Amino acid sequence: MSDQRSPRVLFSGAGTGGHLYPGVAVAQEIRRRYPRSLVVFAGTGRDLEVRVLGGLGFDFYRVHSAGLKGKSPRALIRGVSVMPLSAWDAWRVITRVAPQVVVGLGGYSSGAVVLLAALRRIPTMVLEQNAMPGITNRLLAPFITEAAVSHDVVLPHFRGKGFVSGNPVRAGFFAPPMSATARSPAARLLVLGGSQGAHAINVAMMAAAPMLAAASEQISVTHQTGERDHEAVRRSYAEAGLSARVEPFLEQMADAMRDADVVVCRAGATTLAEIAAVGRPALLVPLPEAADGHQRLNAEVLGRAGAAETVSQVEMTGALLAERLLRLVGDGERRRRMAAAARALARPDAARVIVDRVEQLLGA
Repeated sequence: MSDQRSPRVLFSGAGTGGHLYPGVAVAQEIRRRYPRSLVVFAGTGRDLEVRVLGGLGFDFYRVHSAGLKGKSPRALIRGVSVMPLSAWDAWRVITRVAPQVVVGLGGYSSGAVVLLAALRRIPTMVLEQNAMPGITNRLLAPFITEAAVSHDVVLPHFRGKGFVSGNPVRAGFFAPPMSATARSPAARLLVLGGSQGAHAINVAMMAAAPMLAAASEQISVTHQTGERDHEAVRRSYAEAGLSARVEPFLEQMADAMRDADVVVCRAGATTLAEIAAVGRPALLVPLPEAADGHQRLNAEVLGRAGAAETVSQVEMTGALLAERLLRLVGDGERRRRMAAAARALARPDAARVIVDRVEQLLGA
């Protein structure tokens, strides 16, 4: 396709970083190839979407939506009641943008836009990062044109329409790590709970802080807590005497991951793809309530490859978490093997592969 063309591509979905960031990676690749392209996002309008997309200069439309699966009766009623508004928002966005291709990022807010686009015979693609597809993508499967998946075990869910691309990761995660001479001698732990924090991990780390501070190994922590627990975690680390940087949200996640020796986090697919891109060992705490157990399945992929260890949230205590972390911190050879195994899972070409297929949908 000539770089003089100006393709119009609409991305729909997000709401969380796990859905948003793969879309950003693909959108940036489209922009790189076609500087005159029109790339637009439609989503929930949460702060994360507004902050990230606004900072990158992408236009954004809000689509009202609410989840249905695993919800209370009140939330279920609300989810059903918002459907007409979601359909209206989808119609408005598609009519205004007139996209040539619509890419669904997963999450409830993608459903109406992708379905309406398919009914209007606009080529559609969904991105599926997890080892078990989300309910929205499963429901959309009969209507879409193509599905870009991260794991071949997911292909049967998309009835011959899927292709394995890997999970697209923003380019910054593939940058070289900080040189050894520029790094602090302390072992660096990066603790994450996704873009919104994870209360269970925060609580366990607060309990583990005195044991980590008292260890013979020098340890420093960078911790993304989310807003709710930020002050409590900061205070606990200070009282324990643990060297720590505590933030509600880390804007420069690629830098933080590249500088880490061990990452403690949930097992969302996008976070795990970023860990693979930077090649870092991880201690994973899958979210027990994750739909269809997809985080447990994601964690098993890294575990089988030797790239990560897993701690069950049900069994996790401060003492157990400290023990597992100190064992990893003290075993440099094991960390090197895990890092190499993680890096072997990376797919630096994922965004390029997906945009190649988008070009085909555009009629290149």
